[in-house]
Amino acid sequence: MFYPAIRKVLFQFDAETIHELTIKGLKNTGATPLNAFYKQRVIDKPVQVMGIDFPNPLGLAAGLDKNGECIDAFAAMGFGFVEVGTVTPRPQPGNEKPRIFRLPEANAVINRMGFNNKGVDYLVSQVRSAKFSGVLGINIGKNKDTPEENAKDDYIHCMRKVYEFATYITVNISSPNTPGLRALQYGDALNELLAALKVEQAALAKQHGRYVPVAVKIAPDLTEAEVQSIAQSLIDNEIDGVIATNTTLSREGVEALEFGNEQGGLSGAPVKEKSTTVIRILAKALDNKLPIIGVGGIASSSDANEKLNAGASLVQVYTGFIYQGPPLVKEIVNNL
Repeated sequence: MFYPAIRKVLFQFDAETIHELTIKGLKNTGATPLNAFYKQRVIDKPVQVMGIDFPNPLGLAAGLDKNGECIDAFAAMGFGFVEVGTVTPRPQPGNEKPRIFRLPEANAVINRMGFNNKGVDYLVSQVRSAKFSGVLGINIGKNKDTPEENAKDDYIHCMRKVYEFATYITVNISSPNTPGLRALQYGDALNELLAALKVEQAALAKQHGRYVPVAVKIAPDLTEAEVQSIAQSLIDNEIDGVIATNTTLSREGVEALEFGNEQGGLSGAPVKEKSTTVIRILAKALDNKLPIIGVGGIASSSDANEKLNAGASLVQVYTGFIYQGPPLVKEIVNNL
């Protein structure tokens, strides 16, 4: 495929500008014959996770299509599932620009976007208009100006809005770019949030006559004891799945690179081992009581299989996809 040549040109320009242009292009072509430029067939590798039938175990991680504008386009590339968001109750601009930095020497990206999105109502409108009928995850978060003690209200608001349209819902409590968000991963704060979400999930399942699983996305910057504590909270609150992991605050291995010390979350190859370690700890602590979706540094089928062997049931890509494009999807799925 011609993606490497295109990337060489794209990488000459500001990362966020190119991201916005790419999203616009995919939005305008996803459900048209022009998707032939990136549409591809992959081998069927069905798997059932969280009671959901996935055509293959590879998904697009949240963050690339925050507003759900390119669902049809990403589906055409062969992903077994697409996760959109993170979306918040109200639109918000996110942090000041520049806020995305490529580190090509490390196959990595640093971002401090800050949940920039057009709000949950806009995302729902985009999901409604998509032709996609496959597995859709919707990733929800809280607005930056919502106090930590009121965070559950934002998550519940978003859950109510997206429940009808999601195949599963992801609760993002691990982005490093929203102040105080990661505090929701610990102790009473986590248990209170999860308990409230389970009550709402039960009410919505009754209202809509359909059970939509809820997964929680956690950080890679956790001690073994913290991962084990989170695992127990997930089990105790009967959460349906866990996504491991989000981006890291560590700069190990990239400190000397241009942009290596920019603030934000680091993704790509440098987070691979941290993510896999968290998955291994989780797998042991969870003891098959709920499944793990592995994400972090996946840039080949070998990387994907490493996550699966560590205990994940599904995997997602983000930064690897930015560097390699649609060919990565085919390479991974066909070699799992």
